[in-house]
This record gives sequence, structure tokens and C-alpha cells, in this order.
Amino acid sequence: MSVVFEEIPSTEKLPTVETAEVVFRHLVRQALDLRASDLYFNWNEDDVTIAVRHLGILKQLTHVSRSEGARLINSTKAMAGMDLAKRNQPQDGRYVLDVAGESEVNEGHRVDLRISTIPTLFGEDMSIRLLQRDSALLSLNNLGLEERNHYEMSGLLNQPGGLILVTGPSGAGKTTTLYAGLRHLNDGTRKINTIEDPIEYTLRGVRQSQVNLRRGLDFPELLRSVMRQAPDVIMVGEIRDSVTAETAVRAANSGHLVLATLHASIAAAAVDSMLTYGVAPHFLATSLLGIVSQRLVRTLCSECKERFDISAADGTFESIRQWLQPNRGQAIHSPLGCHRCHEQGYSGRTGVFEILRVTKEIRRLIFNGRSVREIHDAAIDQGMIDLRRATLLKLAHGITSTKELTRLIPTIHVAAEY
Repeated sequence: MSVVFEEIPSTEKLPTVETAEVVFRHLVRQALDLRASDLYFNWNEDDVTIAVRHLGILKQLTHVSRSEGARLINSTKAMAGMDLAKRNQPQDGRYVLDVAGESEVNEGHRVDLRISTIPTLFGEDMSIRLLQRDSALLSLNNLGLEERNHYEMSGLLNQPGGLILVTGPSGAGKTTTLYAGLRHLNDGTRKINTIEDPIEYTLRGVRQSQVNLRRGLDFPELLRSVMRQAPDVIMVGEIRDSVTAETAVRAANSGHLVLATLHASIAAAAVDSMLTYGVAPHFLATSLLGIVSQRLVRTLCSECKERFDISAADGTFESIRQWLQPNRGQAIHSPLGCHRCHEQGYSGRTGVFEILRVTKEIRRLIFNGRSVREIHDAAIDQGMIDLRRATLLKLAHGITSTKELTRLIPTIHVAAEY
């Protein structure tokens, strides 16, 4: 069933930029009220589609004519200080929009708009990331960590030095986890420096630097400069090349606590990614504290979720029985849909995590260049809850549905791929 959207005012009369701004604010307001993470303007052959990413799923909002779409995009580019004449090259911009009293979920707040354009076959597409400045998500307590994982995450962050990697696909919430970690550490007793592309949230007391490729400021150059600032904690937005990987490991080995994101399918695969960047196994083995792999699953609407008793199927949650809360695991829930959740059956998203703590045995496997599967299996033997079982816990606790389990987590044992 499609999302029920508020009626959008007609854009047939847009003779001025000011009118286009009014329509744009209305679109942003709707996206925020839906708790969408992104707003899109996508050009087609005959019109422009306006869409949002609602709980991780792309949803069409409306269609406007190509001339109306052009006015909306040009108005947005003007607000962000972007070059209106440059339509055949990608551009990035930023604009802070005051939504005080205009949005149900952002009353009294401002929202950061991270704007990106790219030329396509039919026109200039625009993508807008909506970042809530006062987001309560930036806390370890609000990430969706199970009690055991929360304890493990806090333990990793409280180490005086070493490397913590956060992995997962795009849109999995890696940056949010990093910021939550920084907020946990930002108690005034540590000097914290970050290297980001772009800076997504401003944190008081944290020294934040942004990559600027036009001026020759890339991740490796900034990281080398940050090392000379005598920080206690360094956050690297993303490890994407060999120089950044090697410098991050060297910083961790020299006593800094380094937090970074990396693209890898599971926690153990991050080791292989780092070695592929040319990091020496013995340096990685001595610096690595832990790896966090995560996904975002949709959470069921508490008003309309439907309960199904499965007490007769005793083996459904056998693999997670030891971690289940009392009286849980006797039922599963499915989405129905109601007015409160826009007929979707889901009302939000939460994180699902596997946390690989680097023990003496894991260090030995890394040092000896053992396979991803061997490292993954060793971590399981030492108590790691993998992504599939972590999602099963959410299912057993009535937080998500079987649809989310199959949508995000492979049905075949993940380690079999390696």
C-alpha cells in the first residue's frame, strides 16, 4: 500500500524564486514529518519525480513538470550558494533551514540540508540529505544496541588507544554510530579531532575538519595534519585508500584512539579490506580493538502490529535462546498499517549490530593472515552475536518483522560466502 501524503500545493504558478522557496519548504516539512532521511528531485523524459527515502525505502511524493522542477532545483541551488549555470558537472552544497514550529518532529529546531546534484540523461538530479541538528539519535542508548552489545561498545570506547572500525553498506547508520561514540567520549577530558566528508553534525568541543578536494585537502593530508595537533581521539569519516588506512593504523599504534568507517559486508571482512589496502598484518593485529558491523531495520508500529503465536514451534528462536528476555520468543509480529504510521506498519528504524572484539586468538589469526571465515567463526565461538542472530533477537522481542529479516540479512549463513 502506498504512503498517504499530504496534498502538495500547486506549482503551476512559480514566477518568482520566493514562490519556489515556499514550495520547497513545504516539501522539506513533509519529508521531516514522515521522518524521511532524504529528499530527491529526479528528472524523467516528460516530468520530474519528487521522492523521499522513508525508513530506508524510496517513496514517490509527486510529479511536477520539467519547468517547475527546474525552478525548484534552481531555487534550492541559489539558497545553498551553488552555481546555477553549472548543470553538466556534479556539485555539492549545504543550507541550514529553520523549521521552528513548521514540523511535527522538529518544532523549534533547525535542519541541515546536504545537497548534491549530478547530470543525468534527462536533466540535473538533486539529492538532499536531511540532518536534524538536535537529533536524539546521537547517543549510544538510542542506537538499538542490545544490553550485551552496549556493554561491549562502551568497553571498546573506553580504551586509551587503538583502532575501532564501523562497517556496513551505505545508509546503514555508520556515521550516526561514530557520532554517538564521539558524544560518549566528549566529556572535556580528551582532545578529539575529526576528518569528515562532509561534516554532518556539529559537536561542541570537538575539533572538526572537512575534506576539500578543490583545495587539495583529502583524507590522507588532513589525517597527517591532525596527527600533529596532539589529539587523544581521531575520527576518520571513511577509510577509502591505502594511505589513509596505513596512517590510521599508525596513529592507533602510537597511542591514539582512532574511530573510522569502512565498507565491508560483515565485521570479519573488515580485516580483509584493511589488508587489501596494504596494511601490514602485524600492525593491524596489534592496533585493532574491535569491529562493529551494522544494518538498519524498520521497527513495527506499536499501534497496529499484529501478533502471531508460535509457541508450538519451539525451535524458531533456539539459536538465540540464551539471550532472550523472559517470556519472549513465543510470538512474532507483522505490519498491518494505520493512520499513525501512514499505512506502512512501520514507525521508525533501529540498528542491528555484530561486535567483533579482538581477543588474543583473533589477533593471532590476523597476524597469520587467516581467512575471513576463520576469523568470523572464531569470533562466534568467543560469544559474538552475528547480524542474523541479532536480527532474530529484534524479531523475538516484537521490534521488527520477518520481512525485515529476509530483506536485510542473507538467509544462507553469511560466513559461507568466504
